[in-house]
Amino acid sequence: MSAGAKKFLEEALSLSGTDRADIAASLIKSLDVAEEEAADEAWAAEIERRCAELDRGEAVTSDWAAVRRRIESRLSKP
Repeated sequence: MSAGAKKFLEEALSLSGTDRADIAASLIKSLDVAEEEAADEAWAAEIERRCAELDRGEAVTSDWAAVRRRIESRLSKP
């Protein structure tokens, strides 16, 4: 941890519980944004890959009724 980060942490720890919680929530939210952006990029790439498979006729597809029957069958088993 850098000296600046250590100083920030020391100062933050001296704050009230409410202020510390607000800071913690803001820090966590800032991390989530980066993860969401990475996930969005990964999903965009996956969608492109799947669309290309469909366009080339390589994708195996199922109609919704068949998929639903399989799901319901699996859920009804103990």
